[in-house]
Amino acid sequence: ITFKRSNSFELVAEEVAAVRNGVGLTETTGFAKYEVTGPGARAWLDRLLPNHIPPAGRLTLSPMLNEQGKLIGDFTVGCLTGNSHGVTGVGADGASGVASWDDERFYIFGSGAAERYHQRWFSSQLPADGSVTLRTLGHQLCGLSVAGPQARDVLAKVCDLDLSTDTFGFLSFTEAFVGMAPVMLGRITFTGDLGYEIWMPAQYQAAVYDLLMEAGAEHNIRLFGLQALNSLRLDKSFGSWATEYRPIYDPFEAGLGWTVRLDKGDFIGRDAAAAAKAAGPERTLVAFTVDIGEGDAAADVLGDEPVWHNDEVVGWVTSGGYSHHSSASVALGYVPSAVANADSTDGESGFEIEILGVRRSATRLERCLWDASGEAMRQ
Repeated sequence: ITFKRSNSFELVAEEVAAVRNGVGLTETTGFAKYEVTGPGARAWLDRLLPNHIPPAGRLTLSPMLNEQGKLIGDFTVGCLTGNSHGVTGVGADGASGVASWDDERFYIFGSGAAERYHQRWFSSQLPADGSVTLRTLGHQLCGLSVAGPQARDVLAKVCDLDLSTDTFGFLSFTEAFVGMAPVMLGRITFTGDLGYEIWMPAQYQAAVYDLLMEAGAEHNIRLFGLQALNSLRLDKSFGSWATEYRPIYDPFEAGLGWTVRLDKGDFIGRDAAAAAKAAGPERTLVAFTVDIGEGDAAADVLGDEPVWHNDEVVGWVTSGGYSHHSSASVALGYVPSAVANADSTDGESGFEIEILGVRRSATRLERCLWDASGEAMRQ
């Protein structure tokens, strides 16, 4: 056990390199998965979430707010329509077997750790007229994610779809077959690369895994885990639930203002969100690179470290770690908006982050470390 570099450091670096330079595979079954159906499903979601609800065949990223306009969720939402080929395994009448809804079906993907918390909130908001049916899919729906510049080449070998960008672009969402397994397929990944999330009934996961590993062998496909995923998301300055996104922050502080559509009509927390936007954030989520030293002295942030500016503690770290691809120690955290872009009196950045009792020089990032234009995930 160590607060510094663990013996997994080099292995994680290898996994990161495999994804950024080729292709990697990881499991996403631990995500929370919900299905929303019924004639009132779209209207219900439109009130529940501040972003626009996607049309059929698309995904949307949306936070969820409470009445005070604070963040209580961070989701990917997908919409399908037409007869299902049985991915979720339950029909419109509730019977086991092939689903057969002719209307829109929505799928919400979010933090597995917050599943019960979100279930309680969803249930408290359901309409009394029964027009919306909510199901928590749990481990009956399993997931795999394939990511990296060669992800399309691997998946195309075993999938029945045309995966070209013109046909299946970023944030597309559809049903498909991987081999003979029915799946839901989304063009999205938390790594920031070209990538796909594949959702399937539990009984098909092993077969889909085998097909992907076999198809990826010539591309040197490699499994990667949560430490590698954390390193990859730090390349992009991506925040995550329970660290950067929590009920003590509003979406404008957290850099999620672009997901809050104040012009779309009423939704939970709209008035509070509008007031927060008008007032402007008092604090801002920022990303830093940190000079952590070398050798035995090297230690990355874990979270909750003090952020100093010009010899005063002004904020705190929410999460961070080592970005292997960018060869940089990264910290995300909140500081007052008034000092977020400020310079110190001596012309340096003035920021330091205290790690294990030692104040380390920190530089605020104006752009994320890798692919700031987002071209890789849209290619």
